[in-house]
Amino acid sequence: MMFREFEVALPARSGRDFDIRDYGAIPDGQTSNTAAFAAAIRDAGTEGGRVLVPNGIWRTGPVRLISGVELHLADNALILFSKSPEEYPLMVTDYEGIRRIRAVSPILAEDAEDIAITGGGTIDGSGHLWRPVKQFKLTGRQWAALTASGGVVIHQAESDIWVPTRTIYDGHQAGEVYPDACASEEAALRKAAPYYDYYRPVMVSLRHCRRVLVEGVRIQNSPAWCVHPYFCEDLTLRHLTIFNPYHAQNGDGIDVDSCNRVHIHHCDLQTGDDGICLKSGKDREARKLLQPCENVLVHDCRVGHSHGGFVIGSEMSRGVRNVLVRDCTFIDADVGLRFKSAMGRGGVVEDIWLTDIQMVDIREQPVILTMHYMLNQMGTDDPVKQSEDPADIPFFRRIHFTRCRCTGAGRPVTIDPLAGHPETIRDIFFDACDLDNQEG
Repeated sequence: MMFREFEVALPARSGRDFDIRDYGAIPDGQTSNTAAFAAAIRDAGTEGGRVLVPNGIWRTGPVRLISGVELHLADNALILFSKSPEEYPLMVTDYEGIRRIRAVSPILAEDAEDIAITGGGTIDGSGHLWRPVKQFKLTGRQWAALTASGGVVIHQAESDIWVPTRTIYDGHQAGEVYPDACASEEAALRKAAPYYDYYRPVMVSLRHCRRVLVEGVRIQNSPAWCVHPYFCEDLTLRHLTIFNPYHAQNGDGIDVDSCNRVHIHHCDLQTGDDGICLKSGKDREARKLLQPCENVLVHDCRVGHSHGGFVIGSEMSRGVRNVLVRDCTFIDADVGLRFKSAMGRGGVVEDIWLTDIQMVDIREQPVILTMHYMLNQMGTDDPVKQSEDPADIPFFRRIHFTRCRCTGAGRPVTIDPLAGHPETIRDIFFDACDLDNQEG
């Protein structure tokens, strides 16, 4: 079976330009321009227009895109997101494959079509105001400077963790509130409200959108994941620069979740977690929705420091299929090509092609396929782990590695099927691969 070609529709763009300065926006880096962005987007949406963000520092709260609107940044424009419970209220959304509470995302769109984010400017999510930092990811001098700046230190056996505010610390102590464990969504949101910034948002949240383009901009310093398209169709991400520091907790670059017809190319990423990742929900709840992540083309991308250069999972319960990744370079990643799942996920990852991949200085392994992701964090009494339901068993099959090269790594390949179920990983092909390694 071969990769099935497909076409990705770009957004239809027409209408005139709407300059945020005409709506009272001030580029001093101090004034809140939330109302100006909202007004410009509202007017642009009436005829399918382009919202212009000129050179300058534009501080703002969340920016919500609507159908027919292109947000265009000039080359020296910087959108700098603020942080407050008034502008970032809590909401129930999907994060890491399940229903979770999260603060409103800095950039968001839902049920929108023909939308775009373009230009040469920078979008900064002020993630350092939200994110925890683990001590072992910093030098001694960096840790001393960070803790001297304020915040609170959480002492744990594995590693101390610094958090920027007391409310994040209190939220950690209280434990995460899950909406499905409460009487209603409203009750869950009330319970979580005192700790709003414990519930870090993804940076760019695109939910149930059609014909989406994100092009040219630099996206950096996200509170959690950088770009999270969820149940989108006809999605194009190209010529992007995405940056998070190595210590950025959950600082993924691109997480494509249950989307169809996706084209990602000529992007440059450095992240605190996975670089380019495909997902499709987690466990039994996710499998109620029959929407795999499918028809994805990734090429000519470069990923620097990251947990994984290109990753599928571990949230893959609705399935991932018909994916081609070619002509990409991964440097200084923990793992180059990583497929991960676990008992309870169910779902099938199939018909994946990885061709002409270059990898250098991979800290662990160039290729990992494992069904035991985070197994050590699952209790032995976990009902899903002990499930006898065949639908809880995940599968990887028909995965092709062609002309994949790595220099500087540990063990070259790990193939780790589910214990007692060797058939869970099958039909894995390596053709003309050269994986230099330090171990057998």
